[in-house]
Amino acid sequence: MTETLLPTAIGLARAAILLRDGQLVAFPTETVYGLGGDARSDLAVARIFAAKNRPPFNPLILHVPDLQTAQRYARFSPLALQIAARFWPGPLTLVLPLIPGGLSPLATAGLSTVAVRVPAHPTARALLQAAEIPLAAPSANPSGKLSPTTAAHVAAGLSGKIAAILDGGPCPVGLESTILTLDPPTLLRPGGLPAEAIEPVTGPLARPGPQITAPGQLASHYAPDAPLRLNATTARAGEILIGFGPICGTLTLSATGVLSEAAAALFATLRAADALAGPTGRIAVAAIPDHDLGRAINDRLRRAAAPR
Repeated sequence: MTETLLPTAIGLARAAILLRDGQLVAFPTETVYGLGGDARSDLAVARIFAAKNRPPFNPLILHVPDLQTAQRYARFSPLALQIAARFWPGPLTLVLPLIPGGLSPLATAGLSTVAVRVPAHPTARALLQAAEIPLAAPSANPSGKLSPTTAAHVAAGLSGKIAAILDGGPCPVGLESTILTLDPPTLLRPGGLPAEAIEPVTGPLARPGPQITAPGQLASHYAPDAPLRLNATTARAGEILIGFGPICGTLTLSATGVLSEAAAALFATLRAADALAGPTGRIAVAAIPDHDLGRAINDRLRRAAAPR
């Protein structure tokens, strides 16, 4: 049975005990809910992969409370230190050279790098301080499905498969973290921190090659059950239209065309559209401007619409 915990002193202490015992606890970050397990423990990390039915070649993100802790597990270049000082805590993951020996190789998928971030959400930070262990934490959903932005979303996908859900309310950003590697500076996954905010520090960001070196790079990912059509202006027969800006739909990501509002609403709106579409319906989504947070929204929508 999966416990539901509140982010009180008692709830945080209980979550910390479970994590130190090798159990799994879902918790909120500013981006989406993460499924946390002790990143040092082969058993705990294996439980993450089993609960999500996640392919083992897909590495996990290490969540730590601060830069000092991150430096125990990853080697930071001067540029990495500059970026961490500028954007942490926040929705940015850095893929850096791994310092061997501290983490389960399952968490890094056997790679010589580690994906690490310092979340900004107060509940995530309180949990990391209480647990006093590094947490491997992919999104708290079955692999390939829509990411969870509320505790109810987590329960819908993982109830009975994990020890507890720490309910910290809706996630304010609503998109997974941006993932960046630095040799050379390359955007591995657009996310909650726009590339436009990063490039004044790094210069122009390169695009990744075909090899999977970070989470969220699978071609089909973040998918509802119903087929998805992009850049729609009207609904076809049997479709639920998700609007944006002037394009009205049964549902909308942002009636005023605000990208931050659309990002925060994306996964919850796709879930609602999926429920309305039912087993035989389809989903159509209006075009989203491809800049700022729109790049991350479009990345998620393209992967959701990819053949499965």
